Amino acid sequence: MRLPRTDRGRLLLVLVLAAAVTVFTATVPLLRDWFDLRVYYGTVDSWIHHGGRLYDYRVPGTTYGFTYPPFAAVVMLPMALVGLHGSIAVALLLNLAALAFSLRVLAGRSWRRHGWYGCALVACGLALFEPLRDTFSFGQVNILLLALVLLDCWLLATGRERWAGVGIGLAAAIKLTPAAFIGLLLVARRWRAAAVATAVAAAATALAAWVAPDASRFYWTHAMWDTTRVGRLDYVSNQSLQGILARLDVPSREVWAVVVLVVLGVWVARTRRAVVAGDWTAAFALTGLTACLVSPITWVHHLVWLLPSFAVLVRAGHLRIAGALYAVLCTSVVWLWFDDASGVDGFLGSNTYAWITLGLLLWLPVGQLGVDRSTLPRVTSDTAPAPMPAAPAIAKASAQPGSSSGATAATTGTAAGPGRGLTRNASSEPTGSTRPTAPNPQSSSSPASS
Repeated sequence: MRLPRTDRGRLLLVLVLAAAVTVFTATVPLLRDWFDLRVYYGTVDSWIHHGGRLYDYRVPGTTYGFTYPPFAAVVMLPMALVGLHGSIAVALLLNLAALAFSLRVLAGRSWRRHGWYGCALVACGLALFEPLRDTFSFGQVNILLLALVLLDCWLLATGRERWAGVGIGLAAAIKLTPAAFIGLLLVARRWRAAAVATAVAAAATALAAWVAPDASRFYWTHAMWDTTRVGRLDYVSNQSLQGILARLDVPSREVWAVVVLVVLGVWVARTRRAVVAGDWTAAFALTGLTACLVSPITWVHHLVWLLPSFAVLVRAGHLRIAGALYAVLCTSVVWLWFDDASGVDGFLGSNTYAWITLGLLLWLPVGQLGVDRSTLPRVTSDTAPAPMPAAPAIAKASAQPGSSSGATAATTGTAAGPGRGLTRNASSEPTGSTRPTAPNPQSSSSPASS
């Protein structure tokens, strides 16, 4: 099939795709009615206006309450001033802005070559992506955290070393998962950035302890370790290694720990290879994949961390593979096994998204850069020179001779050259649940979100 080459033909194609996407999102996925955001708002409202305790609040009629670190509640305090509807509007705008920023960092400057047409096609594609659909519909914070981490990528890529690590540190203080990126900074030997990220996370946590000492004590000694506050481990939305084992009825923590160690070993080996090649986009993507796998709970909407992996696939020229995997992640296919995940079909089908994540971790292209580093401006650094982002990630990178570390750095917006990196960590970080609005949450029926 040949794509239209005239503006009129392109406009017609975009309108047809937009109509198809609208029909799809109105009929296939279940809307979450901002359930997780209602958890956030109810918690803050109870805390500020009714003298309630942070981790005692429950959404009326459910068992779901606040599961993030106390600093997240401190950040969400403005909700008490604007009300629920104002909070929904602000959350929608912030998520849209964070998504636009994340795509800009991943795509580098290549997006300009495709203009409105390319942007419109990408927008239609993103509207179908189940993790993004659920993130917006739940009122979740995943895209905001991704943007914070990618902010550090941009700082490293543009030589603003002084502030690198701030975004990762803030994200880790809001939710545990992004702490994995501190691990990437350590693997990449970006000691200063890792120290900054750790210090920022510690300072934010200390601020929360000063504002809400009792809540902080309860969270770090009890709530953080209680996975029952988040949802069932065997719930089909949990697409982590722990979720696979729970659906196999393998409760042993020892088995899970061994599998996690193996996955972490693969991550370290592949990430080091990416770092040596100066392929920071791949290093970042591998870390996101690993975090989703080793976290005890990885709901479907947490898989927005897979977006950088698709940027790597497109940049490396694997368009068909990227398109096929992306299409599967748009189908909500795992929910076909919501009631019964037994048997071979249940083992394979109910864990489809986890298999995709694991496959990407094992076979994601590393070091296949699509831009000549000599064409990129140099940036001074305390460890090695790093090019400015310019390689395409979302749109296919043009193959030019003499590929090098610059391309990857460009793609992710991270710095290129030995020692440059960013990090994020897997976490069992809790989050939301399902919404009583639709009998079936998360494209199905039963709670579990956040």
